[in-house]
Amino acid sequence: MKKYTRALAIAAALPLMATAPIAAAQQTPAPASGETHTKTIRVATFNASLNRNSLGELQRDLSSPDNQQAKNAAETIQRNAPDIVLVNEFDYDAAGTSVDLFRKNYLEVSHNGAPAQKYPYAWHGPVNTGVDSGFDLNNNGKLGEPDDGWGFGLFPGQYGFVVYSKYPIKMDQVRTFQKFLWKDMPGNLMPMNPDGTPFYSPDETAAFPLSSKTHADIPVDVNGTTVHVLADHPTPPIDGPEKRNSHRNFDEIRLWADYISGTADYLYDDAGKKGSLPKDANFVIVGDHNSDPIDGGSWPGAIAQLLENPRVVDTLPTSEGGPAAAKLQGQANDTHKSDPKYDTADFSDKSVGNLRVDYVLPNAGTKVLDAKVFWPLPGSELERLVGYSYPLPTSDHRLVYADLQFPATVVAKPAPAPTGEPTATPSPTTKPEPTQKATQDPTPTTSATNTAPTSAAPTSSAVPSQDSPSASPQRGGNLAFTGASVAVVGVIGLVLLAAGVVIAILRKRK
Repeated sequence: MKKYTRALAIAAALPLMATAPIAAAQQTPAPASGETHTKTIRVATFNASLNRNSLGELQRDLSSPDNQQAKNAAETIQRNAPDIVLVNEFDYDAAGTSVDLFRKNYLEVSHNGAPAQKYPYAWHGPVNTGVDSGFDLNNNGKLGEPDDGWGFGLFPGQYGFVVYSKYPIKMDQVRTFQKFLWKDMPGNLMPMNPDGTPFYSPDETAAFPLSSKTHADIPVDVNGTTVHVLADHPTPPIDGPEKRNSHRNFDEIRLWADYISGTADYLYDDAGKKGSLPKDANFVIVGDHNSDPIDGGSWPGAIAQLLENPRVVDTLPTSEGGPAAAKLQGQANDTHKSDPKYDTADFSDKSVGNLRVDYVLPNAGTKVLDAKVFWPLPGSELERLVGYSYPLPTSDHRLVYADLQFPATVVAKPAPAPTGEPTATPSPTTKPEPTQKATQDPTPTTSATNTAPTSAAPTSSAVPSQDSPSASPQRGGNLAFTGASVAVVGVIGLVLLAAGVVIAILRKRK
């Protein structure tokens, strides 16, 4: 009887031994991607002063490739070669003509040997600057002045901005906050007269937007990882005794601070959607914020709302040109407490002096490999792009960049197929490098309304990103969710069948 028992044990064990590799392959969890961070991408902000004094003037300047200031701005971008760049003070036009002209006639044309840069993707949208309020907002008894616009400007769209990107922009997920009302921010700093009465009338208060231009959350797909580019340009704190602009600057900066911190339940975008950015989202805040951490005239603590936020990494970009300019120019700079190596703007030395006002601020967990302010030294070949005395050749701001690696979206790899079985080739879920993908000129930017941002996108069809439902690996039926597999169930069935056969033989012989 013992030999029959031994035969039964062997019969039961053989199917398990034969199929052990299959079971192991099916039950082992799929390994996650080994990449914890994205590849390095360079993100920049640059107030290029590409604003003009009348509607259409910028288009005329950019329609030919010989505007010197535009060439300087383009070369500045080319010398730094960012993957994503916010260009502040770029006049808005609804058709996006200026966006395309600057790209075609300047960015994609080499200047003085600098490598041409191609940006297949771009976003720009309407802004509040120059949009007449119909009110006497500065209380001087006159209507229709630039200071009576919802943002200071000579015409609608002046001082707008554009984001150029080498990576695809998720246009259908862009959120803008141009129309969010200042009064709807809890604890806002809307200005008061010295006697304690509101500076703005009830009708003005009821219609006053917080953003002097717009605030835009522009999601960019970096090879399957979404990075939210949070772009803005708060108003400069140039004020009367009511401090209306410095208060507005403070609250414009606060909007992003609340948005990234999960405390913006009050906030609604231009499409009516409410709420903050998800706390696990990658982001980078970029813009000319018109606020220095220590010096200058912004409301105390304005930029500290971002720099001291636990969700933010201060990249601390530096230059050698900043200290050289402060020493060379003197005057107001001699009174500053900040280290001039962090300065990003060359302002009047008789008033505020040079300040740090331009920022590239990613989310915590992002690796910062490098961060610079483009401010060439006096006497260098590239001094011609910045200048050290007025009139400045390009802009009173310097391009600021940071080389960043964002926490990557982890994508599970499919389980390996059993030995001897054909392996299916997975469909691609990551996008090719933009420089390889963009082989044809982008189509002109489409028109934008007050609620729809515009895009300059390539004509090729988009590949779904890894975090989109269409790109998610397809799951099996209900059996897949039990953790079991068809192979394992089959093995168990074979074992039971073999055992039954042996038992039947033993009973018959018995």
